[in-house]
Amino acid sequence: MSVAALLLSGCSVGPKYARPSTEVPPDYKEAGQWKAAQPSDAIAKGKWWEVYGDPQLNALEEQVGVSNQTLKAAQAQFLQARALVRVARAGYFPDVAAGVSASGTRQSQNKPVFGSTSPVTYSDVQLPVDVAYEPDVWGRVRRTAEAARSEAQASAADLATVELSLRAELALDYFQLRGLDSQKQLLDSTVAAYEKALELTQSRYHGGVASAVDVAQAQTQLETTRAQDADADVQHAAFEHAIAVLIGKPPSEFSQQSLPLTNAPPAIPPGLPSDLLERRPDIAAAERRVQEANAQIGVARSAYFPLVALTGSGGFDSGKITTLLQGASGFWSLAGSAAELIFDGGQRRGINDQARAAYQQSVDNYRQTTLTAFQEVEDNLAALRTLQDEAKTQDAAVAAAQHSLDLSTSRYKGGVANYLEVTTAQSAALGDERAAVDVLTRRMAASVLLIKALGGGWNVSQIPAI
Repeated sequence: MSVAALLLSGCSVGPKYARPSTEVPPDYKEAGQWKAAQPSDAIAKGKWWEVYGDPQLNALEEQVGVSNQTLKAAQAQFLQARALVRVARAGYFPDVAAGVSASGTRQSQNKPVFGSTSPVTYSDVQLPVDVAYEPDVWGRVRRTAEAARSEAQASAADLATVELSLRAELALDYFQLRGLDSQKQLLDSTVAAYEKALELTQSRYHGGVASAVDVAQAQTQLETTRAQDADADVQHAAFEHAIAVLIGKPPSEFSQQSLPLTNAPPAIPPGLPSDLLERRPDIAAAERRVQEANAQIGVARSAYFPLVALTGSGGFDSGKITTLLQGASGFWSLAGSAAELIFDGGQRRGINDQARAAYQQSVDNYRQTTLTAFQEVEDNLAALRTLQDEAKTQDAAVAAAQHSLDLSTSRYKGGVANYLEVTTAQSAALGDERAAVDVLTRRMAASVLLIKALGGGWNVSQIPAI
């Protein structure tokens, strides 16, 4: 009776799983005014890109989930992992095979017969069913299924990580493109201004007021800026092509309307560091793989215990098909066995040591993933705070440079200064204006990276149960 109960209920060998501990700071060092705040509703709902209020970005992001090939590949990988769970769970059930056979035999009439006689010609029809079952006495199947389930859940989190990365990459390319639109707008207007300055200098030269050196300096300034304008076109094309690939389109079929950056990034409250463990899909994937490695220890441990097998067969066997399904034609057999490996040269011990080392590796990877997540949040919080201060300083520099250019231009027109002073002021003004655009672009990028670092509204509850 006790043996039967053991076969039915079984037991699982190997350590019970507990989530690894990791050091979590009480607050973010770089959080500043957002210490107690929570992410906005738009981020919490998953469509984090909507916090920017940009219809063009919204439309592009919607296409990622439909057409991006990298995301489709990740989805297929998840489906593979989920199918392997069904494969592992098949071990809970017996293997059943059924068939049918029919034969006719005619023996030689001159065949020597010893002891008894048999008919010269006879038929045999069989309808057998064979059953083989290995009871999961030591939990090997359960641990294998647990490992497969954990890997499938890790694959689901990997899929969320890929999607978050692709959407963040799209947003980064989009804001870089808009930053280039701002640079292009600035350079176009500057080229137009420098053309007028060249015309003024040439007019003054023909009037005998300016020298040929002034004309050459104005011409140099104009051509240099035209070259910078052309270079912005090259970068613009590269980002436009990158966006096309992200939304699953050939670059030749995609173009983006010019839209210079104007607005500062929205405030992105980071929440609490403890929440990050539940909001980062890569952390969840690492944790699931720890559980998978823990289950594999149980699988390795089960090899130390006897292998129990049950087999059975039954069916019908008759010389005539008309009597095949009669009770007298039935047959059956049952058998059970248990086998224990006595000596393996240390193979099982080696497999167990490997499983434990793999578990420790997965724990270390989990803790490193967590540390990296905290670092990414801190990096981008610091970047946003510093860039906000830098933007204010840069705006003041732009205003001062423009004032200096206005003074130098007035002095040149009044014959007080040479054109070198004007070109110097022009270069400083253009450089400061381009730097201001660059700072705004970097602020937008840092806000996207912060949202990505915070998990983009994902939550561990979104992992399927499987």
